[in-house]
Amino acid sequence: MNEWTGKAANMSEWLENLKGQKEIMDNVTEWRTIPPREAVHAPLPDGLHPELHKALQQKGIGQLYSHQAAAFTAAASGAHVVTVTPTASGKTLCYNLPVLQEIVSNPESRALYMFPTKALAQDQVAELQEFADLMDCELKTHTYDGDTAPSIRTAIRNAGHIVVTNPDMLHSAILPHHTKWVKLFENIKYIVIDEVHAYRGVFGSHVANVLRRLLRICQFYGSNPQFLCASATIENPGEHASRLIGKPVQVIDNNGAPSGEKHFIFYNPPVVNAQLGIRRSSVIETKNLASALIKQGLQTIVFARSRVRVELLLTYLQELTEQKVNDKTIRGYRGGYLPKLRREIERGLRSGEIKAVVSTNALELGIDIGQLQACVLNGYPGTIASTWQQSGRAGRRNEISVTFLVASSSPLDQYMVQHPDYFFNRPPEQALIDPDNLLILIDHVKCAAYELPFKKGEQFGAERLEDMMEFLTEEKVLHHVGDTWYWMEQSFPAHNISLRTAAGENFIIIDISNRNKVIGEVDRFSAPTLIHEEAIYIHEGVQYQVEKLDYEEKKAYVREVDVDYYTDANLAVELKVLHVDKEKRFGELEQYYGEVTVNAQPTIFKKIRLRTHENIGSGPIHLPEEELHTSSYWFTFSDELTATMTRDQMQSALMGLANVLGNLAPLYLMCDPFDIRVVPQVKAVHSGKPTIFFYDRYPGGIGLSKRLYEIHSLLLDNAKQLISQCGCTSGCPACVGPIEEVGIWGKQTAMKLLEIDV
Repeated sequence: MNEWTGKAANMSEWLENLKGQKEIMDNVTEWRTIPPREAVHAPLPDGLHPELHKALQQKGIGQLYSHQAAAFTAAASGAHVVTVTPTASGKTLCYNLPVLQEIVSNPESRALYMFPTKALAQDQVAELQEFADLMDCELKTHTYDGDTAPSIRTAIRNAGHIVVTNPDMLHSAILPHHTKWVKLFENIKYIVIDEVHAYRGVFGSHVANVLRRLLRICQFYGSNPQFLCASATIENPGEHASRLIGKPVQVIDNNGAPSGEKHFIFYNPPVVNAQLGIRRSSVIETKNLASALIKQGLQTIVFARSRVRVELLLTYLQELTEQKVNDKTIRGYRGGYLPKLRREIERGLRSGEIKAVVSTNALELGIDIGQLQACVLNGYPGTIASTWQQSGRAGRRNEISVTFLVASSSPLDQYMVQHPDYFFNRPPEQALIDPDNLLILIDHVKCAAYELPFKKGEQFGAERLEDMMEFLTEEKVLHHVGDTWYWMEQSFPAHNISLRTAAGENFIIIDISNRNKVIGEVDRFSAPTLIHEEAIYIHEGVQYQVEKLDYEEKKAYVREVDVDYYTDANLAVELKVLHVDKEKRFGELEQYYGEVTVNAQPTIFKKIRLRTHENIGSGPIHLPEEELHTSSYWFTFSDELTATMTRDQMQSALMGLANVLGNLAPLYLMCDPFDIRVVPQVKAVHSGKPTIFFYDRYPGGIGLSKRLYEIHSLLLDNAKQLISQCGCTSGCPACVGPIEEVGIWGKQTAMKLLEIDV
């Protein structure tokens, strides 16, 4: 790479030089240039309070972008609003302007801001404080989270005009103690929810119920707040925001922010073993590209998917430049860093003192770090929405920027770099939630009953409330008097309910190499495969080995290790179809959606080498069977097709196809791959036919398998493309799975199954 790392006059010249470098261009599968866009402005709104007008002028804002003006107008009309525009397009002003206008006009008014992370909350308070300093009015704004000192909590409750918090704090510290927040709940005019797209799956379903509880308390105190939401670009922003807050919303998506020319380059590391489909390390290729950008003097951000990769890339880049550059100019950024250090790095990026930063997705959300010139993504971030968010960190408004997406050998990465039109021409994924999942709903009905008694005729979600009241009365959780149900337990329900999982009785994970510190939790249904004894448990990119699993006490004791493999448990899964809700037939293929019970018995675990995915060992698991009642999508193949293959061939074909589909499914679901499980069965219990099942790994289901049922043909069509275009001979980690797993006919037989339908 030495030919193209020398200084060029500017980014444009450097990119032109790059096109002449054969060793790079041979690995580029797509180079897409996105033209610059001019700003679309609108005048400052009529009726803007003079103090706010003055503050905007002092900040150099004499006019708004079109979407900012539209959001202000919609808010002024009383609508619930969701603004959907790309990164760095000024969404903050879309909700800050209406809130500040209300508070400066009526100092008794209050607002509640909710952000998914503490860093975003801190950022927001700094922005609001800047406005307060420029306006001749008293504006009290504070964060209320786990780091807030007890001494100032009372002051915030009594005098905070704007309270900035996160969903977990709202759920467990504010709503259960609403009697201490009378001033807020009596006068609340606006609820601001930023990064709405982050509230999806189980977490989003919980947050929707937290918001139901919030509105119920507001109603009790006589207030009727208006929602102002902001989101990155997703396929269904209006529908998602509406399901989250339980009210119709007005979508503002007429982005008026300018952007510079952007070059998006898909880079696939060269193959080093064609038969096994193994490519050169994506970490090394990412390091080479990033170091070239840094040497060119371009301020660069590198995103990696794990904590380990962040530290690895940081080490490589600092070693490379330590002779020429003070290594304080190349920094890492991830969740494990202390807040003070993270704030220091954010300031360094804004000032330009830091030339490069290597980060997990912690910098993906809208923390103000200025605008960098180049972005390198080590591996596909998992969703189109996240990829655009991370890429959007590079690109000053009138300057050229570049993003490299460096693919790993995983099927998902390989699919993306070999099908660039999928990325560029498709809208980002849908965000899915199911607030009425019975297990999640009943938890929040308990919390709501603790907060305020329920009266006959009240509504809380779509389920019949009185049935739940009767159930909780029988369980001696509620006490029924006349037409009212009262909380009667001594315990405090929110304390035991995690917003991150659907099932109670989570297993906690204790790091015995660090003073018995609790580092995380795993839901009951995931525990047998993730934290059995000898499992490698990865937490924020750090590897831990499970030393002991206390199944009765629901505790896993782990020790930090540094190994070059991960573990994957084999589950003996038995699925029983309880009820078919939907079905379709396509000649030799039948497609279904319905309810199933899953009985899962972990049997053995495999040790799989990182990067090459080869099996390097195994061991037994001795744990009891777990039962899960959930929703599933499945499809079966006909007896005629079965007759053309031996049982072993069918086993190989189903396993290979299930591997591909399991890797492709998260593309459409905006979910973690662990949220949905795929199970092939040569002879399904209910039909005796070859079947592939997908099921939601959460009790009751959260809508994932239902979405897959709807896009069945698209999913199988993309699986066919991925397998047929993979350069391996008999299967590899980038398509149907390694030969050791699917056999030498895995690739060919999987294709045979696909050819009947697609």
